[in-house]
Amino acid sequence: MPRSDRRTLLRGLAGAAALGALGLPLRRARAAPPTVVIAGGGFAGASCALALRRLAPQLRVTLVDRQPRFVTGPFCNAVIAGLRPISSITQSHAGLSAAGVRIVHADIDGVEPAARRIRLADGRTIGGDRLVIAPGIDFDWAAIDGYGPAQVERIPHAWPGGAEALRTLRQQLRAMPDNGRVVISVPDNPYRCPPGPYERASLIAHFLKQHKPQASVLILDAKDHFSKEPLFRTAWGTRYGERLQWRGGRRDGARVVAVDSQSRRVRTISGDEYAADVLNIIPPQRAGRLAGDAGLTDAAGWVPVTAHDFSVAGHAGVHVIGDAARAEPMPKSAYAANMQAKLCAHAIARDLAGEPAVETKLINACYSLVAPDYGISITEVYRLDGDTLAAIANAGGISALAADSQTRAAEADYARAWYQNIVRDSFG
Repeated sequence: MPRSDRRTLLRGLAGAAALGALGLPLRRARAAPPTVVIAGGGFAGASCALALRRLAPQLRVTLVDRQPRFVTGPFCNAVIAGLRPISSITQSHAGLSAAGVRIVHADIDGVEPAARRIRLADGRTIGGDRLVIAPGIDFDWAAIDGYGPAQVERIPHAWPGGAEALRTLRQQLRAMPDNGRVVISVPDNPYRCPPGPYERASLIAHFLKQHKPQASVLILDAKDHFSKEPLFRTAWGTRYGERLQWRGGRRDGARVVAVDSQSRRVRTISGDEYAADVLNIIPPQRAGRLAGDAGLTDAAGWVPVTAHDFSVAGHAGVHVIGDAARAEPMPKSAYAANMQAKLCAHAIARDLAGEPAVETKLINACYSLVAPDYGISITEVYRLDGDTLAAIANAGGISALAADSQTRAAEADYARAWYQNIVRDSFG
């Protein structure tokens, strides 16, 4: 699909998926307006809260999150590579407050699906007519021997992990030897932001090319194929050559199974060992703790949901959105979380108004930077197929494999504009 047509499609579908500020009237039989309580204030939770206020201003919406500021996953790799300050990807909930959302910054001890309420660490509870859980991801710390919370300070995953983790990884890059090696361990699917590790490797390679031209990057991947693979491989060959190398899990036995954090050495499933001057371990992932502790996850560690409203079977009035939800074939991305949140908000607003749900389409738009002036992207469109989602063939698009430098630079600009738009659409 031509780039201009893809942008037109995105604009049209984004408007449709936002589902408008309908101002749905609520049922009049109630003595007080219904309440919705949301656990989690990242892209999914914030987008849902904002959409609910726009769709049904009569609703009382409370969002609970322990963090007053949220460091976004999108563009965290640009921070690591020294291309942006951390402040540029740090968001607050001030825009939600201005839109009428009640914000509670407090530690969440757990969620109680049967009672549709959030239990705070200080003993308070906050309940509602609907409970939306947006817990993000957690890590499977048992998956890699020698790597757990105790090693994160020395070997940060920065996924994204907050401002301190990003600073640590950036400082380690600056301090590494001029001929050193960066090793990045990438997990098997599913995980948050499928192309993110390869963008990270690209931008680190860009940093090294500028400042440490004898240094290299090695990706040890648990998979044999990855998101946007032909585009990344073409870009790596053009921009970085032998400076950036990739090894696959089954083909090369490159899945990391053990880490020695003191020596910064890793061992792969094949028994090979690799030493690093800078080591970035991105662990295998699962749904955030709140979902797991509440008994909502399946054997794989994710929450099965019904696609038309992201409700959880067997738990009336409970919805799970964002990275924690099983919404295949949608990836776990910021844009997907934003779209899912809007669909969920629309379904809740219509149900509380006594209106039937309406079908819509969901989209995912993902940009990656290979360098500051080199962007690539993919867009996918999904439809409801019963209780699940299905990709619509030929409805999306991907960057052309053969494109000139002006096109790649334009896509990098589109990526930056995309970020500003999704932050505004999610956080107000």
